[in-house]
Amino acid sequence: MTTHELIRELREPADSKIVLVVADGLGGLPLEPDGLTELETARTPHLDACVREGTCGLSIPVLPGIAPGSGPGHLALFGYDPLQYRIGRGILEALGINFPIGPHDVAIRGNFCTLDSQGRIVDRRAGRPTQEQNVAAVERLRRIRLNDVELFVEPVREHRFVLVLRGEGLGDQVNDTDPQATGVPPLPAQGHDPASQKTAQLLNQFTAAAVEILAECAPLNGVTLRGAARRPDIPSFADIYGLRAAALAVYPMYKGLARLVGMDVLDAGTSLQSQIDTLHRVWNDYDFFFLHYKYTDSTGEDGHFAAKVQMIEQLDAAIPAIRALKPDVLIVTGDHSTPSKLRSHSWHPVPTVLVASTCRPDKVTEFGERACLQGGLGQFPAQYLMLLAMAHARRLGKYGA
Repeated sequence: MTTHELIRELREPADSKIVLVVADGLGGLPLEPDGLTELETARTPHLDACVREGTCGLSIPVLPGIAPGSGPGHLALFGYDPLQYRIGRGILEALGINFPIGPHDVAIRGNFCTLDSQGRIVDRRAGRPTQEQNVAAVERLRRIRLNDVELFVEPVREHRFVLVLRGEGLGDQVNDTDPQATGVPPLPAQGHDPASQKTAQLLNQFTAAAVEILAECAPLNGVTLRGAARRPDIPSFADIYGLRAAALAVYPMYKGLARLVGMDVLDAGTSLQSQIDTLHRVWNDYDFFFLHYKYTDSTGEDGHFAAKVQMIEQLDAAIPAIRALKPDVLIVTGDHSTPSKLRSHSWHPVPTVLVASTCRPDKVTEFGERACLQGGLGQFPAQYLMLLAMAHARRLGKYGA
C-alpha cells in the first residue's frame, strides 16, 4: 500500500481548515562561525509565538545531503514523493502562466543572461530586468523560426521566460544549458535518447539565433535553458486528500506547481498583503490554503543577508492576519534552504512550525534553525508533513483494528 492509498482509505470529512505558508528558501547559514542565521537574526515575535503554542522541527525536502529545486521541494510539502514524481522546471513555468500544454509539447524554462564579448556569462539573471525589458526581449525571440516544430516564447517575470516546442518525435531528456556559474559560456544542449537529441539540436539552434537577435539588448543579450519537460501524469491533491485547495501565489512557477496537482489557482495580486486579503475573502470556500512567499529565496540567491532578514520580518508581521482567521492547522516552513552565504539552494533541513490545538508541547520558544533542531517534530521527511496536517485537522481515521 502506498502512502496515498493509505490516506484515501483513512481520510474522514471535517470542517477543519489548513493553512500552509511556504517561505521559499527559508533556511540559512551564519556568515561567521558561531554567528546567527538569517532566521535567527530576524525579529520574529509572531513566529516565535507560533513555536511556543505549537511544535516545531526541521524538514528534509528530498534526502539528507540533496539540495532540491523548487519543484521537488514543493511537491514534497504537498505530500508527493519527489523521487517518484520528477517534474521538469519548464512544465511548471508553462503551467504557471496558464499556457495550454499539448501532448506533443516540450516546455523549457528560459533565463535571460548577460554575455561578454567572448560569449561568457557575466550575470546569470541579466540584472533581474523589469517586466517591460523582459517583454521587449521576448518579442525579439518570437522572430526565431525552427524547422519541423512550432515555437512559442512567453514572458514570465524578471529574467525568466517560457519556451515551448510543439512537434512530433520530441523528447525531454535534455540537460540544462545554464552552467550555474559565471565566467564560462552556456553549455550546449545534449539529448539522452534519439528523440531528446532532436530536441537538443533545436534548442542549440534557438540559443544561437537568440544571441544574434539580442546582440544589441545588453544586459539581456543571451539565454540559458533549463528543465525541459512534458506534462506528467500525477494524482490530484483533491483525489488524495479530499480537500478543496486554493493556491495564493505571486510568481508563475508556484502557480504552476499548484495547478499541476489540481489546486484552484486564485488571482492573489502581486504582494503579500494582497495574498492575505485574498485569503480572507475566500476563507469560506476552501479547506486548504497554500500561500507562497518568494522573497526569502530571491534575497538569499542574491547573497543579501540583511535583505533576507528583512523579508523574514515582513512575513512575520503578516502572521497575525492569518491567525485571525483561526485556522485549525497553521504550518510555516520552506521548500528548501537558500543561505545568502552560498547564494544558492542548499541541502540543509528547513525550519518548520505546526500550530494546532492538538499539538504536543515542546520546550522550544524561538523559530530558528538551532531551536527547531530541539523541537518535537525532530528531523523528518517533508513529504510526511501533509500526514501531520491531516491528522491535526482531525481528518484521518485510525489505521487497523
